[in-house]
Amino acid sequence: MKPVVGMVVSNKMQKSVVVAVDRLFHHKLYNRFVKRTSKFMAHDEQNQCNIGDRVRLDPSRPLSKRKHWVVAEILKKAKIYMPPSLSKVGSGPDGSSSSAS
Repeated sequence: MKPVVGMVVSNKMQKSVVVAVDRLFHHKLYNRFVKRTSKFMAHDEQNQCNIGDRVRLDPSRPLSKRKHWVVAEILKKAKIYMPPSLSKVGSGPDGSSSSAS
């Protein structure tokens, strides 16, 4: 097997990620290119991958029932959205949280 490139879609496990790999093939009857997605479980030793990262997977010996790939490198890190801090939720328009009496 050769290395594949895909996008991380889940990192909720310890030392494991799920990577979606897209491939295009030519449909002979419809004469169009069709996109198919395969999901692979891969081993991530340092838990460095986040959702949205583009990674390269190398094949390895079976590490578990469904895990036969290892994350070789992270090609592109995803931009992680940071929500605004919750400390500004209760403040008034002037920045203070006093009530009008």
